[in-house]
Amino acid sequence: MFNHKDFYIYNLIDFDELDRGIMKEMSLNNSINWIEALFNYATIGIIISNRNGLIIDFNHQAEIDFGYLKSEVINKPLEILLPANIKKHHIEYRELFYKNPSPRAMGHNRDLYAQRKDGSIFPVEVSLSNYTINDELFVISFMINITVRKEQEKVVLEQKAKLERITMEVRQLNADLELIVDERTRMLRETLSVLEQSKSELSETLKAEKDLSDLKSKFLSMASHEFKTPLSTILSSAFLLEKYNQINEPVKSEKHIHRIKNAVIDMKMILDDFLSVDKLEDGNILAKITKIPAQVCFEEVRAVVQDMQVNCKNGQTILFQCKGEGVVSVDEQLLKNICINLISNAIKFSREGSIITVSCELRTEELIVSFMDHGIGIPHEDQGHLFERFFRAGNAINIQGTGLGLHIVASYVTLLNGEIEFKSELDKGSLFIVRIPQ
Repeated sequence: MFNHKDFYIYNLIDFDELDRGIMKEMSLNNSINWIEALFNYATIGIIISNRNGLIIDFNHQAEIDFGYLKSEVINKPLEILLPANIKKHHIEYRELFYKNPSPRAMGHNRDLYAQRKDGSIFPVEVSLSNYTINDELFVISFMINITVRKEQEKVVLEQKAKLERITMEVRQLNADLELIVDERTRMLRETLSVLEQSKSELSETLKAEKDLSDLKSKFLSMASHEFKTPLSTILSSAFLLEKYNQINEPVKSEKHIHRIKNAVIDMKMILDDFLSVDKLEDGNILAKITKIPAQVCFEEVRAVVQDMQVNCKNGQTILFQCKGEGVVSVDEQLLKNICINLISNAIKFSREGSIITVSCELRTEELIVSFMDHGIGIPHEDQGHLFERFFRAGNAINIQGTGLGLHIVASYVTLLNGEIEFKSELDKGSLFIVRIPQ
């Protein structure tokens, strides 16, 4: 009778490949010896275990690979040949295999490791088979030590990694070279752009110098003209005042004293405009926003209206109306300056006996201050230039003024983050609306 080893060896041999005549001549004892030699001198480790996972046979190659003598592992669990971290899981896998035994390879898509007697761990390939004797299941584990192969794979992987690293370095070098080329190209373009910009700036500088020269000429012409009129008035009134004092004419003297005062006021306003423009362009005027009750704000505008009433022409009247409650966020002084300038223009460009209306309205999101007159109006072709420095509309050339008032007003409104708009019709009047956000 063959034992379990004889039975599994016979199952390993394909007798169709052997000379059946020779096999018939072999004695049973010789066959057993031959099978034993095949088991013990196989170049792969062969381990046989029973249904309980106990080792019942262990060939010579397995002794070499694991460092155990056969006598040291017989009737020991298979797990003594495994690393500690996988012993528990192996018991579960073993039980699953026993429930559905079939020849198979282990470790698909993952590395398997075994553990020697000295505790060292090495990589293996394992395949399983099984057989049954007297209804008892036995499992054959064919194990190959693949340490050499893994080392070779490691070398190959290292060489591959090195090659990939060299490839990456070459790619990086190419990328760096491309960056250098791009940088040089960019620098060249920037240089050309700077040269073009310099050319453009030079042209703009020359244009600005020409504009400044024209502006200076215009300023000198306007200033000489505007100062000439009140100075002439002062000179002639002073001469006449001296004559009337000699002949004791108090009524006529009072008239010329009033003319002198008005001329001085006109000159002061001209100088104030010049100084305001200078301060605005130098950034010396800043908005100081404060919160005041709406009624206080309205009273301050009303006070400006009352003060400006004395400058009105014969029969001119300034009406004031206000609406709204709450708190106003505004720079009071800038608001006063805006009102003074726009009311002065309304007086200057309106006829005698006309009505000027100033309105204040506080809404949820904005304070609205409007100035309406029934004066000469603004020609349509001049309306696009109205807020430019020194600009005078065509129908206002013979009316005294510097052409700076609306430019200053627009600058004040900008400081308040507001907007100014207007509507005007020739010979019917103008409406200026200032909107200050709240």
